[in-house]
Amino acid sequence: MVTSGQKMAPAAEVAVQLPESKLAVESISGTMSGPLVGGSGGGATAAMRPLGRKAEVMHVLLRLLCIITSVAALSFMVTAQQSSSISIYGFTLPVQSKWSFSHSFQYLVGVCAAVAAHSLLQLLISMSRLLRKSPVIPSRSHAWLIFAGDQVFAYAMVSAGAAASGVTNLNRTGIHHTALPNFCKPLRSFCDHVAVSIFFTFTSCFLLAASAVQEVRWLSLSKF
Repeated sequence: MVTSGQKMAPAAEVAVQLPESKLAVESISGTMSGPLVGGSGGGATAAMRPLGRKAEVMHVLLRLLCIITSVAALSFMVTAQQSSSISIYGFTLPVQSKWSFSHSFQYLVGVCAAVAAHSLLQLLISMSRLLRKSPVIPSRSHAWLIFAGDQVFAYAMVSAGAAASGVTNLNRTGIHHTALPNFCKPLRSFCDHVAVSIFFTFTSCFLLAASAVQEVRWLSLSKF
């Protein structure tokens, strides 16, 4: 009886161990085919889009608005020209004003053209990625690149708007202690065009700053 008991013991051990091995195999297969495997792709996509799809759409809208405002600033400035007459010491003199006569206005036109080209390029890239349902900002290096570009152009727009504002203010107030009058009275259309151009210039600067803030948020939340 002892001998038969000794022979039956291994069989009992096998019978006990079989369910454990089956459970182990099922747990391994469940791990490989379960929600963890399917969730890895979603986690990577979420990491590539730390701000969400709505923020990417907003990023594209900011680019579109920046194009509109910079082109508007450029258009109003290049159409700023007028001829009239002015009285100095009782003498009536003809005057002509045009945006190209001022280096500050020329600088504003050049900066607005560069910002419009930069925003158009970024808009085309972002739209193509958005339509393909790919992340608008695919990597940290791309985010740093467009952030640096937005910063540079935003500061350039500020300087261009400030320089043009100084010249416009001088035209409106004249020069103290001289007989030079307010040139914007006879050249009202010219000054109005310049004023609207300066307004759109600072608006473009604000939109570039808003885009830069979004890129900073992306860099702070991104895991790549």
